[in-house]
Amino acid sequence: MDETEFWEIIDSTREAAEGDPEEHADLLVERLMRLDPDSVLDFARHFEARYNRAYRWDLWGAAAVLLGGASDDAFDYFRCWLIAQGREVFEGAVHDPDALAELLDDFDEELDGDGEELGYAADEAYEQLTGVVAPDLGLPPQPSEPAGTPFGFDDDTALAERFPALWERFGPV
Repeated sequence: MDETEFWEIIDSTREAAEGDPEEHADLLVERLMRLDPDSVLDFARHFEARYNRAYRWDLWGAAAVLLGGASDDAFDYFRCWLIAQGREVFEGAVHDPDALAELLDDFDEELDGDGEELGYAADEAYEQLTGVVAPDLGLPPQPSEPAGTPFGFDDDTALAERFPALWERFGPV
């Protein structure tokens, strides 16, 4: 599976789910189950590589603005959700997290930002297809620390300065 096919699967299942992350995960599992097991593992590698690439302090800060704070788990689920938004949003956010202010049409804290189930879709599809747990993907493990320079997410002034567009559009009222 190439990168284009990966993003086509992400986009088509997101559109069919009308942006609902749980429905998106269900549709993604259904779509992946139409592939052979090796293709499902290829999809999983693409997903995991992007998940690890998004392990950045600046993206964690952007998640904190959007979610009103972001624990370790919340940031993990946010990265899954970010991938599920498609190539343009994902790549734009990795390049400049403040650009999420322009890249996102809307953000509903109750519905958006939590893509936990999306992160398990390939594993679930593989297990249903083969009856066994997916093997190790052979990718380097996620680094122990996010890339970039750490900063405090509890300081609203710092977040507003670092992410001015995102703060203005989605920060606390």
